[in-house]
Amino acid sequence: MPFMIVHLVDGTYELFRHYHGLRRWTKDKMPPLGAVLGVTRTVLGMIESGATHLGVATDHVIESFRNEVWPGYKSSAGMDPALLAQFGPLEEVLAAMGVVVWPMVELEADDALASAARIAERDPRVDMVSIWTPDKDLAQLVSGDRIVQVHRRTRKIMDAGAVRAKYGVPPALIPDYLALVGDSADGFPGVKGIGPVNASRLLNRFGPLEDFPPDELGQERERALLFKELATLRSQVPLFENVDQLRWRGPNEAFADWARRLGDPALVERCQWAAKSLAD
Repeated sequence: MPFMIVHLVDGTYELFRHYHGLRRWTKDKMPPLGAVLGVTRTVLGMIESGATHLGVATDHVIESFRNEVWPGYKSSAGMDPALLAQFGPLEEVLAAMGVVVWPMVELEADDALASAARIAERDPRVDMVSIWTPDKDLAQLVSGDRIVQVHRRTRKIMDAGAVRAKYGVPPALIPDYLALVGDSADGFPGVKGIGPVNASRLLNRFGPLEDFPPDELGQERERALLFKELATLRSQVPLFENVDQLRWRGPNEAFADWARRLGDPALVERCQWAAKSLAD
């Protein structure tokens, strides 16, 4: 039986990556769907390289329940409208290409990745789950060498040992670690005076924040627990029943129109060749 890898892609990160990369080169002449085209080519490239089972999570709405928990949490405020306008088209293009897409509203794309990883992990046919994102909070999902995190730019694969080497704590304590040191990408500051080294030392000594001695964090304890709630991904979303639903089988009829709109009609032929290769 072939080695089965389930690929879970952070569509929000990919859209940001392509948008800002393209903007550096084109400045004010960027095509309105340029980032969508970049992500589409990236995902298709994964399929052409052998990915058979994959899903893409996006933040259909940037705000989530976490904005109610912490007012400073990341939001769409200040985001370039040209970037925001590409989320919907990206979801439609990928769906037309035959890729499973999870557009998140009340929860975040990271919660979808967490939920998808847990569902895939339960399937004995799955040899590895690869989560394609550099986001620190996704490190909490890593499990041995079966659920790994892949950094798109560096192609570095992080298993549980790599997570501990980088952060000084095992994957299960990543939410506690982020609660202490903060996460600027998500908009919460952590506990004043505690940096990465001290955070890992405390967590390795006491375990999760709930087990800390009452006086260890003093008045910062409740705020640290709140930040842990922000950093803890929700992994119980019933996105799909089994990994067979993630198998890529080729594009639908709408994809040809999208390929023309994106300015790359050759995408259709590439998809057809990829589908034929998987069928052989």
